[in-house]
Amino acid sequence: MAYIVLLIGMALLIKGADLFVDGSASIAYQFHIPTFIVGLTIVALGTSLPELSVSVTASLAGSNELALSNVIGSNIFNTLVVVGCSALMRPFLIDRQIVKRDLLWNILITFVLLLAVFNHRLNWINGVCFLVLLTVYIVSLVRDTKAHEPKENNEDDEAKIMPVPKSVALICVGVAGIILGGNLVVDNATWIAQTWGMSETLVGLTIVSVGTSLPELVTSMVAAKKGESGLSLGNAIGSNIMNITFILGVASLSSTIQVTALNLIDIVILCVIAVFLYFMTMRSEKMSRARGLLMLCAYIIYAIYIVWR
Repeated sequence: MAYIVLLIGMALLIKGADLFVDGSASIAYQFHIPTFIVGLTIVALGTSLPELSVSVTASLAGSNELALSNVIGSNIFNTLVVVGCSALMRPFLIDRQIVKRDLLWNILITFVLLLAVFNHRLNWINGVCFLVLLTVYIVSLVRDTKAHEPKENNEDDEAKIMPVPKSVALICVGVAGIILGGNLVVDNATWIAQTWGMSETLVGLTIVSVGTSLPELVTSMVAAKKGESGLSLGNAIGSNIMNITFILGVASLSSTIQVTALNLIDIVILCVIAVFLYFMTMRSEKMSRARGLLMLCAYIIYAIYIVWR
């Protein structure tokens, strides 16, 4: 039965992500908001809700390894698999503003997390710092948006515009599908994994992190297929930033999270991956299929490492 519910959850994720992309893109064109801004905020937050639910619940329940490893694993998955699969499906040009602003923010926040865990725990002070960083980041998005004059929609953009009530309805239904589907996938995949005798840390870095990142993966691949490359890359990077600042921020406020030596190693790896993505995008404006394949291979190597250790 668990396997059937798992498939139902995946179906809900796919359909929910499809509706969410349509509604978000429509609102972006309607109000002259760049699609990458939508991806870095609304879509990123919506697709990060499963991680929030898992990490806060785990933190309150005292499952510290699951609370932190879920976020770390999700960010690694977002960077290597979500962006990699999007590039394999449809190579896209990288917006320079995302590179100069959002990828640098991603590096900064990841290294702030690394510094925060050196005392082997995350407490309410760290939570407040993360939420302050999130506020500053969102303010910078708003300022950058106001600094650039909106461009007139072309005919293709106009064709994607739907009435605002319909767009909002699609977003709400999409979020509901994403959250419900993500929870079904995580709950049942975790139960299946535990019957195989996996540790909590390994479950958090693999089954749970992949399960909670399925919304990002599906949403970004749907966006890439529809030509919304701004949503595709923006959603992945925005989710990484949200995972650390918002999810760990709220989870740390809820309860102190203990950090293990393995968590510290994984965060160092996450820092290396964040820097790797930045320099990759600096070398060329195009995310090619070859780069996507390279990122997927890197994730496979990481997955083998965490299972082996």
